[in-house]
Amino acid sequence: MAALVALGLVLALPSAVLASHSWGNYHWARQVTEFNLKTGDNVTSTWDAYLDDAIVDWSESNVLNLIEVAGSAKGRNCRPPAGRVEVCNNTYGNNGWLGIAQIWVQGSHITQGSVRNNDTYFNQAQYNSPAWREFVMCQEIGHTLGLGHTDEDFENANDGSCMDYTNDPDGGAGGGSSSDPANTDPNAHDYAQLSSIYQHLDSTTTVGAATPNGSAAWHSEFGREVARSTGAAASASLFVRDFGAGLRVISLVIWA
Repeated sequence: MAALVALGLVLALPSAVLASHSWGNYHWARQVTEFNLKTGDNVTSTWDAYLDDAIVDWSESNVLNLIEVAGSAKGRNCRPPAGRVEVCNNTYGNNGWLGIAQIWVQGSHITQGSVRNNDTYFNQAQYNSPAWREFVMCQEIGHTLGLGHTDEDFENANDGSCMDYTNDPDGGAGGGSSSDPANTDPNAHDYAQLSSIYQHLDSTTTVGAATPNGSAAWHSEFGREVARSTGAAASASLFVRDFGAGLRVISLVIWA
């Protein structure tokens, strides 16, 4: 996303440009060149392997390591403590969304992040596959690190990144190309983008912080929809909930 919290802010979904797919200028503040980010495991056994894989994949970046820890999300809506990311799954109902990534930001700094996967849809035949679970888990965690999408066309050929929208996450026959790669893992461009996002150090840190930099206000409602991708099939929306004083919760929703 060129404008989000990951989900300064240009509140619009970015165009499909591979040169840059940072999510605005949002990033975790840190004072070391390679930082460790705690990632809380609140998922059931069905999702454990996909969370483990995503953590290993994103930790191949040369600027961050995701450290899997016991989950401490608050309630069904997966509210995270400050300074870390929480990952959850639940049967959230027939509400239209497949996955949600949320980040809390103070100015341009991410203070906490949350990922939710909706089993109401993942239990249905269309999405009940390893490729769909890998794709959504990988992408939503990528958003909490400050990455946007490489492409927002669900029906074209895959570019081999989980940050690329697709209706055919395992690639090959059945999608935009009979020979395109799977979109289930990060690729070299994703790692390069993370290196670009985190090329500078900050004077403070939000990683592992005991309290957020600002109000702890939170709400399960998304707030105001400010952008929506277009297309014949699945789509995504960007929502912003503004609490003032530079504190926002930004939500990126993948619609089923």
